[in-house]
Amino acid sequence: MDILQQNVLWDGKWQFRLDKVRLESGHVMDLALIEHPGSVVLVPMLGDNVLMIEQFRPVFGRNLLELPAGTLDGDEPYPEAAQRELREETGYRAESLTLLGEMLPSPGTSNEVMKIFLAQGLSEDPLPMDEDEEIEIRPIPLKELVAMALRGELTDAKSVVGVLQANAFLNP
Repeated sequence: MDILQQNVLWDGKWQFRLDKVRLESGHVMDLALIEHPGSVVLVPMLGDNVLMIEQFRPVFGRNLLELPAGTLDGDEPYPEAAQRELREETGYRAESLTLLGEMLPSPGTSNEVMKIFLAQGLSEDPLPMDEDEEIEIRPIPLKELVAMALRGELTDAKSVVGVLQANAFLNP
C-alpha cells in the first residue's frame, strides 16, 4: 500500500487522520486512521474486590461499568501512566503493578496498544480527576465480575479482557 496523501483532521491527545492510499491492486481509497500514544487498563484489587468505575459515556447515552483506564501523556512510560490513572480515577496508589498483557482495541482504525495491569497493595493517594470525569467507584468481587463477563453483562471490551486475565493470573 502506498500513502498518497495524509490529512490531519484533528490533533489532540491522539490524532485523527484521513489518508488517501493506493492498494496493490491499483485501487485508490480513503482510509480513516487514529494515531494513538497508547493506553493503560487497571485491575485494582482491594481484598477480593475489583475497584470498578461507573461513568456516563455520551456516545452510548448511559452509564457503563468499566475498569479504570486512560491514555498515556505523550511518551509517558506505561507503568507511570498506570499509577497516575489509578490515582486519578480511584484515589488509590498501587504498591505493585503486574503486566497481565496487552490488547489492540481497534486494529482496523487505530494503532492504540492497551496494556493491562493488575494493581495490588492499594493505599489511598488521590490525584484530581480529569475535568470531564464524573466517576463512581463500585467495588465488586472478582468472581462476580468473571460471571458477569461470561454472561455478557460486562460489555466494555477492555474490562472483559482485564477481568478474565486477572482471574487467570490470580486463580491458575
